[in-house]
Formats: sequence, structure tokens, C-alpha cells
Amino acid sequence: MNLPAGLVRLTRPLTLAVVSGRADPPFPRSRRLGIPIPRFLGLLPFRTVDLVVLANLLIAWFTYGGGLSMLLDGNGRLPTPSPDWRIYCAAAAIALPLLLREHWPLAAWRISAVGMLTTAPTMDALTGHPVSIAGIVAYLLVVYSVAVRCGRETTLGVWIASMLCVALSATSRDDLVTAAILLSVTALFGYNVRARRLAARRLAEEERRSERALTAQATLEERARIARELHDVVAHHMSVIAIQAEAVPLQAAGDAGRLEEGLREIRALSLAAMTEMRRVVGVLRDGDGRADTAPQPGLGRLEELVGTARSAGLTVTLKLGGDLMGLPTAVSLSAYRIAQESLSNAMRHAPGSAVSMRISRSGAELHIHVENDARRRSPAAPEHAGEPGHRGHGLIGMRERVSMLGGKLWTGPVGTGFAVTAILPIVENA
Repeated sequence: MNLPAGLVRLTRPLTLAVVSGRADPPFPRSRRLGIPIPRFLGLLPFRTVDLVVLANLLIAWFTYGGGLSMLLDGNGRLPTPSPDWRIYCAAAAIALPLLLREHWPLAAWRISAVGMLTTAPTMDALTGHPVSIAGIVAYLLVVYSVAVRCGRETTLGVWIASMLCVALSATSRDDLVTAAILLSVTALFGYNVRARRLAARRLAEEERRSERALTAQATLEERARIARELHDVVAHHMSVIAIQAEAVPLQAAGDAGRLEEGLREIRALSLAAMTEMRRVVGVLRDGDGRADTAPQPGLGRLEELVGTARSAGLTVTLKLGGDLMGLPTAVSLSAYRIAQESLSNAMRHAPGSAVSMRISRSGAELHIHVENDARRRSPAAPEHAGEPGHRGHGLIGMRERVSMLGGKLWTGPVGTGFAVTAILPIVENA
């Protein structure tokens, strides 16, 4: 049989409150609500005193003691006193839920509600009221705990069940209205506290998630930067080494002296490549930030770069213009890497070609132009130099460097050759 929708909406909260509802775990409390135990009391099984738990114990004790004293006084004035066990059970029914509300708020409320109903006749006979002031305070504290720790439907069910209990035990309309006001205010206050705590928890989770995302983004950016550095170092030096390894035997033509000189150049290039690779990889290995502090390459090493390219068979013409001293480190490093990658591309794809390189400063901009003539193969050219699988990464690295500085880059065929043109803004904090 299908129940009406209105009845279902009413019975579900009551079922959650009375039978199947579950409370959320306690919210983490501030450290200010805990008092550390002195060292001379270190044998105790706990290190701190929880002020909330201590307050519940004190409230329960005073509620139990005050209620018991009042009930015993009332019982003593009766012509036929009730058995003492009833007095003690009535006092315990008021105080026990206060000890349980911290960890089991729904169980505490259920015990409190049943205790109020079962002890109402005894309380009325001894005090003239079905519920004592201490019992009302204890019950409201338990309802507050339920509203803070349980969902909206469960709290609504507790409010409805409480109003039904009040309606069964109230002796006047004023008592019913007062109870409704007190219960409503307590439940709403607890619900608002719960809403604020949940919002604060979600905000803290979002902040932690944002921090993790920012950390991951910074890690990816650092990996990309290191990958660019490694590519620039490896691509340039390995291209020179590969070309010279094939060219030296042909140039030596059986001359042991020339062969030994060529091998020394290859060894020097290999050591230089290994040194730069160790410097870059050292950034990853040092978890304490004590990375290699050797200076980054810049335009001050341009002549060395050009000399290496010439030794690999390129004919390089270098023209410098303007004041290139005192450039920001990032600008000087990026300019050096762009020039290095341009020469590496010429070695791989146009070995033995003539390269024109112009670097000049114009106001607040640094202009870089590298152009090689028609591509031609030489006997020293590696067999894989023109394979598509070995293209593209260097140009991507150039674009990332230029974009990072807010500059502009143009690459592509020019006449029968290939050209790279970059404009880097000279920013002092770059």
C-alpha cells in the first residue's frame, strides 16, 4: 500500500530520529580547548584535559546531585514515600544523557526522551511538575548536540518527537508554547552551528586542494624548465659531437696527429656537456634547495658557442650591436639558448652551411636573428639529421622561452634557407 507523500515526509524524519539515524563524527576542536597535563602527573593515561568533556562531567554531576537532593526532599514530605531506587533512577535518567551526548548524541537524546516520559509521574508526585528545571536544561543540551552532529531530517525528527512528548506531559497551553519556543530556538541554533562548521570544513578542503593544485602546477613548470635546459644542452653538444665523430676520421686522412687533436676536441665537448647536464640535474636531486650555484650561460659565452659550431663545420658570421652587458639573467640565458638551438638545428638539418647571426640591443628590446643558407648534406652529416622524428622540440622550447618573457618569435624558411628571429623585452626583474 502506497502511503501519502505528506505522511512519508513526516515518518521519515521520525524514523531517522528514533531508529535508524546516525550522527556524524565529532568536529575537530581547537587546541585552546585542551589543557596539557603537568609533568609530575605524567603517569595519567592521557596527556591533555578536554575542557568540553570536563564541562559535560561537571554539568552531569551537578544535575544529578541537584536533582537527587530535590527528589529526596520531596519524597521525604510524602505520607507514603516512594522507594529510594525510583528516586535514584529518576535522577540518573536526567544526568546520564549529558555524559553520552559528546560521542553518541542520538542515543543520549533517546535515553533522555524515554527517561522524561517514564519519570514524569514520579517527578509530578514529588515536585508538583512533570519535569524539573535541571531536566529541561539537560534535555535542551542533548537536542543541541543532535542538531550539531546530525542531518537536517534527523534534527527535524527529534524536534517533532520532542513536541509529541511535551504534548503528552504538558499541563497547560503556556507550558506547550514555552517548550515549543525553547526546542525550536535550540534546534535552529545547533543547525546553524553545524552549517557554519561544515562550510568552514569545505572551505579548508578547497584551500588544501588549491594548494595541492598550485604545488603540482609549480612542479610541472619546473619540470618543463629543466626539460628545456636539458634539451638545449644535449641537442647542441650531441649534434656537434656526432658531426665531429664522423668528420674527424675523414679530415685526418690517416694523420695520427690530426686524429688525436680531433678526438681531444670531442672529449672536451663531451665533458662540457656532462658538466652542464650535472648542473641542471642537480636541481632535481637536491631536496633542500642547495642546488649548484654555478652561473647560467649567457651572451658572455657567445664566442665560445660560435667557436664550437665552427669546429663542427659551420661557417658562422657573428654581428653584435648595442650594449649587451648587464642584461637581466633570464634575458641573457634565453638569448644564449635561442642562439644555441638555432646553431644546433643548422648542424642537424644543414650541416656545413653558412650561418649569419645578429644580436643587437635596441632600447628596451633585444633582437636575435639567425639564418642559414641553402640546406646541403655533407659526408659528415648524420644519417638521421633530417628525420621528422627529430624535429620540433627545439622550436617548441624557443617559443616557451620567448613566451615566458613576453617576447615574439618567428621561425620558418627564408629564401633557400631557414631563419629564426626573436625579440625579447629587457625587463629588469626578468
